[in-house]
Amino acid sequence: MRSVRIRILAVLAVLIIVGVGAWQLLPSDEANEDPVTVGTTDVVTSLDPAGAYDAGSWAVYSNLYQSLMTFKSGAIVPEPDAAESCEFVGEGLKTYRCTLRDDLTFSNGRKITAEDVKYSFERMLRIKADAGPAVLFPALDTIGTKGREITFHLSGRDATFPQKLATGAGSIVDSTKYPADKLRGGSAVDGSGPYTLKSYEPGVQAELVPNPSYKGALKETGQAVDVRYFDGPDELQAAWAAGNVDVTHRQLPAEKLAELNPGATDQRVTEADSAEIRNLVFNVRDDSAFADKRVRQAVAWLIDRGPLVGDVYHSTVEPLYSLIPQGYIGHSTPFFDAYPEPSPAKAEQLLKEAGVQIPVPIVFGHRDDDANKAETTELIRQLEKDGLFEVTDKAVEWTAFQKEYAAGKYDVYTVGWLPDYPDSDTFSQPLVGRDNSLHNGYASKQVDALIAATQQYSDRGRTSNDFKKLQKLVGEDVPLVPLWQKKDYVVAKPEVSGSQYLSDGTGLWRLWELSWI
Repeated sequence: MRSVRIRILAVLAVLIIVGVGAWQLLPSDEANEDPVTVGTTDVVTSLDPAGAYDAGSWAVYSNLYQSLMTFKSGAIVPEPDAAESCEFVGEGLKTYRCTLRDDLTFSNGRKITAEDVKYSFERMLRIKADAGPAVLFPALDTIGTKGREITFHLSGRDATFPQKLATGAGSIVDSTKYPADKLRGGSAVDGSGPYTLKSYEPGVQAELVPNPSYKGALKETGQAVDVRYFDGPDELQAAWAAGNVDVTHRQLPAEKLAELNPGATDQRVTEADSAEIRNLVFNVRDDSAFADKRVRQAVAWLIDRGPLVGDVYHSTVEPLYSLIPQGYIGHSTPFFDAYPEPSPAKAEQLLKEAGVQIPVPIVFGHRDDDANKAETTELIRQLEKDGLFEVTDKAVEWTAFQKEYAAGKYDVYTVGWLPDYPDSDTFSQPLVGRDNSLHNGYASKQVDALIAATQQYSDRGRTSNDFKKLQKLVGEDVPLVPLWQKKDYVVAKPEVSGSQYLSDGTGLWRLWELSWI
């Protein structure tokens, strides 16, 4: 498990009581019962947990569904939520058993059973949606139930299995409402999380109200929340400036984030040392221009992170030279060691060795929104400026983009990544393991062996050398090029409390922490 706790730096601008040398909060005469409005540019791919593995969807799942385990803000060890208790049994970290709480019901009133838990996992693995989370559980073999007990049998050791249960992939659904072999359509949700879904309009708004039947790790379920979805950072900024949202998260424009003043009295700013990263991903299938790793290495010699960090993101991100970001066990810098500075000459030499046509024609896919346009323009400039590549730009709506890169429609594409849990494993198996979530066709027996080696140890400090070896291999094979790592920003009106706990840079979105002062 990650040895360095995710630090949360919460800088709160609050009311100052004249004559008092400490920060204090003025109580309100009357409680505000209005929903807290949260604005985001993230997209919900699917309300069905078997159908999505993205930040926008998982943010909603963590409020509408329960998992057996959960993470409290800033915690590195999961604790029971829908479960009464969980533990590895026997030897070898290959059998994990949970006892389900006896007082749980879905929001429709139906009692939750161990069979529902089993059904939720088996269904997710059976459907194996292109944009789904099945890739998180390659070692999950069989699931058995007995009374309230659920026993997970793994094909190999996996010390991170409890953490994976605490993610959106572990969401428990009602077996009578969710089809066994396909995703559930429509906007109905039958979960047991701290909120229920009052109404939902895709891409526009989700109204969440506290679930009075919730039982689990939380002591209270919070206040009503309206989530509003915006097409891009500029639209979110306009809504924030107009006072139409009370909290913003993921993401205001980079230039606005750079201007944030934690000392201002008209807003609260929370800055978390997140591990959100961005990668340039290569389609390595035989019919792609990047099937030959020398062509991928050539791109690694062309990428200049300086303009991305300074010009595009206004220094709100940091350059990244590794698969695993700073702050996580095993972090190293293989892409700096191997490609220390841009070299068109070395790139051209590799292309000639590969025997490919120069300029190499490639299709560059990316999500069609304001946040990606400037980044894509800069990356295409870098690829084309020395005449080595000829790029066709494909900007695609997010849901369609996920399906198309999974189908191999692009030669190269950009994808952001948030950690699912506080462990370096979340950057290995899902990104470069066999059948990974990037769907780029990459597979390596050596990488898979190293991933398995890192999952052997409950003492996560013992994994450092294997993670470094893994990253070195990725630097040589170049299935992707790491671009940047950024912090996580939440901005809220001063009359909203709890915004500092909304996000710690992982997939959980703690809407229940938000309330009016």
